Amino acid sequence: MSKIIKIAVDAMGGDNSPKKIIEGINHHYKSNTNTFYQIFGDKEKIQNCINDLLPSSSFEIIHTKDVVRGTDSPLEGAKRGKNTSMWLAIQSVKEKKSDIVISAGNTGALLVISKLNLKMIENIDKPALSALWPNKKNMSVVLDLGANIECSPKNLIDFSIMGSSLFKSLYPDDTAKVALLNIGSEELKGNEIIKETYQQLNQRNNTGFEFKGYIEGNQLMNGDVNVIVADGFTGNVALKTAEGTANFITSELKKAMTGNIIGKISSLLNISNLKKFKARLDPRLYNGAIFIGLDSPVIKSHGGTDYIGFSNSLSVCTRIVSGNLIEKIRNNIS
Repeated sequence: MSKIIKIAVDAMGGDNSPKKIIEGINHHYKSNTNTFYQIFGDKEKIQNCINDLLPSSSFEIIHTKDVVRGTDSPLEGAKRGKNTSMWLAIQSVKEKKSDIVISAGNTGALLVISKLNLKMIENIDKPALSALWPNKKNMSVVLDLGANIECSPKNLIDFSIMGSSLFKSLYPDDTAKVALLNIGSEELKGNEIIKETYQQLNQRNNTGFEFKGYIEGNQLMNGDVNVIVADGFTGNVALKTAEGTANFITSELKKAMTGNIIGKISSLLNISNLKKFKARLDPRLYNGAIFIGLDSPVIKSHGGTDYIGFSNSLSVCTRIVSGNLIEKIRNNIS
């Protein structure tokens, strides 16, 4: 029998919560019956959303009416106290009552409260925000996406180790291939920090991944590498650019396919291919940013996603725990 995975869920964060959160749990449990959910939030509202297909033995509701608001600054969110649903969920992993924590709430507050409660993995200086991106061959892990604006070569090397450990946790049969996001592929391109990082990664004995040098922004989706490392400023700009481009393409395609009778006929003839295209760019399939570097993993679901997106971020939780992410980082960083 497989080990029960315990997920601490902040049920009150993000749009349309807790309804969306509980519907996501209901959907996730259908194919993940070895999961136990510790659900934090308003008990009455939560109970009203739970359906009969979710057995009472698979969840526990920890009641609180205190919440971190989406409009709070990170500091304001932390100051709301230790009885908010977000704080209590994070405290659950701190006290080893849960294996992993997830919230669709205020990102800044989640990062601050996580750092206040959880310890750093030994020899890691800074945590990083990472996410999954689709590429032509499979998926890539990209980090940092905004947690650290300024980074040293040591930080970027740590991100390489953490990102490759995350990739191997999610895709154990694939080889982690790391590249540094840069303005060119030549060895002399970039600022002094990224050039120094390149030299160190080239010279060290990298455990758990292959170092592939630099990658430019127009190569991110090629799939030749699957762990892409950057400082938080560069990574966040790349993320927002990729999201905006995907939205633009799908919007323009929809307009072209529905704007006139020829487009409508064409869309009907190609409906199977269009469904595959839409699914490939569906952001719900890649929902779930991972705050990595702390001694317990913290997952951030997009606040605006629906229950399908939240269910997919719960799947990221189960795969990370099953893949022994924290143990992999500890082994590789040492």
